[in-house]
Amino acid sequence: MALASGSMLAYSAGAASGPVTADHATADKFALVAADVLAQRTQTLVENPTAAQSSGQAGKKTRMSAQLKKDEAAALQSLRSRKSRLAELGEVYTSASTRVVVDRATVTGGKATVQVTETSTLTYKKLRGDEPETTDIGTRYELTLTSKRGGAWELNSIKSKDSGPVAVNEPVVAKPKTIKDDGNQYPDGTPASTKYPAAPKPKAKTGGAYDYAAMARYAEKHWSKYNSSYRQFSGAGGDCTNFVSQALKAGGWKSAPGSSSDYRNWWYDKAHQSDSWVGANEFAWFTLSNHRATNLANVYQADIGDIVQVDWNGDGSKDHSMMVTYRSKAGTPYLTYHSTNTYRKSLTSLIASYPDAVYFAYRT
Repeated sequence: MALASGSMLAYSAGAASGPVTADHATADKFALVAADVLAQRTQTLVENPTAAQSSGQAGKKTRMSAQLKKDEAAALQSLRSRKSRLAELGEVYTSASTRVVVDRATVTGGKATVQVTETSTLTYKKLRGDEPETTDIGTRYELTLTSKRGGAWELNSIKSKDSGPVAVNEPVVAKPKTIKDDGNQYPDGTPASTKYPAAPKPKAKTGGAYDYAAMARYAEKHWSKYNSSYRQFSGAGGDCTNFVSQALKAGGWKSAPGSSSDYRNWWYDKAHQSDSWVGANEFAWFTLSNHRATNLANVYQADIGDIVQVDWNGDGSKDHSMMVTYRSKAGTPYLTYHSTNTYRKSLTSLIASYPDAVYFAYRT
């Protein structure tokens, strides 16, 4: 577990009615609070945690409100259940590390609001032999705290600020973004089975029009360090499809110019982009109508450079886009994506977290 208070947290002196930026010592306290709670969550997923880690006491060093204690205890129980589901599906983690950086911390009248970024790494156990080494997660959280006597702080809430699928160590299911159906018929694609194992669907990765290895390299290079040549949409509905479009372009997808609102077009320039470049539904409509991809019958057939999309609540609107950047010999795809920034998350862990979602897989 590591933490940092961040270089921007300068001390603001003097009384003020509005928010006051926390000094370094106070910011370090907040970092310890966040790291304590988030590291406990991550360690709950590890195969053989230490006695202290497996005690089920969330944030043992952290003072919490009575309600948050109950909520966090339930959160850890949820993660223990997820750990069991993952083991049944053949996925186990042998170790984990968590780092927390305080991005911003303000105090107003004895109440603090703290923005942090958690970076966690989980190491895959080699059950089948060719799993990746690790999966890495970057998640932004907002904490609220209340000051108590003696300089102590009590944690009242800790909530994710990212709009994508929950990280494997995050117990609370994110609320889906829904889009109103205007009644028109679009090439939505066919939902894919999540049954494992799947019938083999080999993919020719070389010699064709696209460089799938380049797609994967791009995604794995920029999963946490965004490419400054592109605009970010993390605060405007999510950056997942924008990121997938960038990776596909890096692998040879060509622009399809035209009206930005026509889903049959796909492009990006310095000032604008097509709806299909950034929108999950529009991307699927473009991809299928322009024959850039075909539907796969089972998500476990997805290979490097293929795209997986998810409709979290089955309302007919796709909510998230991801790219496969690694595939084990045993037939498990590993996904890299933005919102939440994630590196090589197994498809197995995603399905274990969202067993009732509707999945789509596209062979690019």
